[in-house]
Parts: sequence; C-alpha cells; structure tokens
Amino acid sequence: MLAPVRTVEPAITPVSLADVKAQLRVDHTDDDVMIGALLTAATERFDGWTGILGRCLVEQTWRQELACFSGCLRLPLAPALSVDSITYFDGENAQQTLDASVYALFSDSRSPYVGLKPDQSWPGSYSRRDAVSVTFKAGYATTPAQGETPAQSSVPEPIKLAIILQVKLNYDPLEPAVRESYQRAIDALATPFRRVGV
Repeated sequence: MLAPVRTVEPAITPVSLADVKAQLRVDHTDDDVMIGALLTAATERFDGWTGILGRCLVEQTWRQELACFSGCLRLPLAPALSVDSITYFDGENAQQTLDASVYALFSDSRSPYVGLKPDQSWPGSYSRRDAVSVTFKAGYATTPAQGETPAQSSVPEPIKLAIILQVKLNYDPLEPAVRESYQRAIDALATPFRRVGV
C-alpha cells in the first residue's frame, strides 16, 4: 500500500482562532498571526496521515492507491465519511472508473474499508503499484449550526482541548513543572483517540 495523498485540505480548523485566544486570555490582535501559526502546527501534530492520532480531524479528501483489488480495500484514515470514486487500470493499462453500484463503505474494529455489495465482483486490473485508486472523504463531519455560519467542527471535545493545550504550551512562558503537567494532560486527552496502524 502506497502512502495516502491528501487532495483537498480541510476548510476550517478543529478549533477557531477566537476560541484559542479566549483560552489564552488574549484580547488583542497583535499576536493573531503567531497564534494562528501555533494553531496550525498543533492541529498538524494530531491530524492526518502524519499526525500522532492516525486519523483525520476536520473533513478532508484523500487518495489511497493500491496494487490490486482484494477482498476489502483498507483505508488508512478514519473516520471515513464517503467514497468519492474508485478508478483502476484495466488489463490493457487503460484507466477506468468503477461504478458505485459495485461497492460500499464499511468499517470494523481495524479501520474503514471498501467492500463489495452482494452479488458483485472486482474487475481485473493491470499489474502496477498504483493499479487501484480510492478517493475518499475522511474526518469528523463539518456541521454548521442551524442557520449559522461559519461551519462548526464536530471533532470530539478531548481532541479540541488537546489542541488548545498544545497551543498554550507553545505560547505561554511556563515553568518546567507546569510544562510537564500540560504535556501529561495532552497525552491523556489524545491517547483514547490514537489508531493502531492498518
């Protein structure tokens, strides 16, 4: 399995700049650029293929390429929201798009995966490392509050708090003992959401 590639970035961060500033008790705009950069760095620490949680936070789109069709096509990032398309190189090495009536998105204790619907079968594919390509949306759904904008993230509160504490850890001048305490709190909040590798 090749490493997945993010094709569409998240539209929002799991926590807004305003929420982070409120927790930092910052009521001016002088540090907005720096706090925004710290928020981005903290989010990236937890989010996506390279994040320590091994999952997506806010809705985003990924492409996973595989060498062939198999019983199930494992997706390396959860939670998976939908499969946008599956393309493959047929026996003549020509790219084709698989009809969505053939497959469905499932999830088990290991990870989300794409499997066959009843009475369906996978087509043959050309022998190459990227023979099959699954484009899928992953992350916690972005759900605007009714009648409100901007969109709100449905990322679990412990992850949001871990991100805020990570920003605080890097923004505030803290004594070593306090820094250690913050780091333990961040680890405790994040650990239940860590995924075991696929």
